[in-house]
Amino acid sequence: MSNEQKALQDIRNAVGTEVGEYSVDEFISHHLEELPSSYWKAKTGFEVPETHQVIDLLILRSKWDDEEVYDFTLPDDVTDYVISVKYDDSGVLEDIDMES
Repeated sequence: MSNEQKALQDIRNAVGTEVGEYSVDEFISHHLEELPSSYWKAKTGFEVPETHQVIDLLILRSKWDDEEVYDFTLPDDVTDYVISVKYDDSGVLEDIDMES
């Protein structure tokens, strides 16, 4: 499993947890409210997708060169927000944040 795949799995694992409450869960609920149903229909086939369907859309926006930080966002430049996944030097998950 690549580091990018590990970060996406950690995002999936954070859904509905204390770690995910103000990061993954908030990112998803915010975008379900803000983006038109036509966006979701085009990307997922559903006007109101399930959480896992939104996560499946995430793309890597950037990987910080000096740290193990991966920023994921939605495709087609529809948002300035990212889900940022941070690891310590030994590869242990440090934090998941929603950032702009």
